[in-house]
Amino acid sequence: MKCPKCGSSKDKVLESRQNTQGSSIRRRRECLECGYRFTSYEKIEEKTISVIKKDGRSQQFDIKKIERGIRTATDKLNISEETLTQLLDSIEDAVEEQAGHDRQIKSSSIGEETLRQLSLINTVAYVRFAAVYRAFEDLDQFILEIERLNENKNELTNKNI
Repeated sequence: MKCPKCGSSKDKVLESRQNTQGSSIRRRRECLECGYRFTSYEKIEEKTISVIKKDGRSQQFDIKKIERGIRTATDKLNISEETLTQLLDSIEDAVEEQAGHDRQIKSSSIGEETLRQLSLINTVAYVRFAAVYRAFEDLDQFILEIERLNENKNELTNKNI
């Protein structure tokens, strides 16, 4: 660690302390050249999830993008803030799991997971999100999506009987 005062890389650690969450360590150091005391922090560098877009580009995963889409789809529907928070946490957990050790996931997988989980919460929000995600261009696409949603619900109902 270079001394911020003289630039020497010779120092000794006087004290180390872990933060309350255990995610970082604070170290008090003293430069052996000039005696200046300074603090350094050490924390784990987590590898971010990379989202592979349809055109092959890659970008960092951002749950806020999904949140914006979900909030638009659920606007003026009677869905609690707690339910939305749980939904976003659940989607984020699923994305983490699907990304695996290579920390990559296709954007289509994120969209499908979001649709899957939205269908369990509210069918209107599901159709709104699907309309944007799947870029519906006419009424027939809405009808097909609603029919598919009804078929899936009927299958689930029949399995539970």
